[in-house]
Amino acid sequence: MLANKTLLQMKYARIVSLFAQKQGITLEDALDFFYSSDTYRQLKVGMGDLHCRSDGYIVDELLIEQKEATLTSPSYLA
Repeated sequence: MLANKTLLQMKYARIVSLFAQKQGITLEDALDFFYSSDTYRQLKVGMGDLHCRSDGYIVDELLIEQKEATLTSPSYLA
């Protein structure tokens, strides 16, 4: 099922704002991470109706994705 594009854009804005708030980062940094994330790609194509989940749930998914990315990044291993 595909969501209404306008409603989805509004959801993205809420998710990015909440993610920035939880991480204590700028909205710009949160946007950069969000739009390069697997979570965003899944939302965009409507995979598993992820867009039906709460904003908080999706932010938690982003936090998990960010943590995994940090653990596997070369700078962490160096």
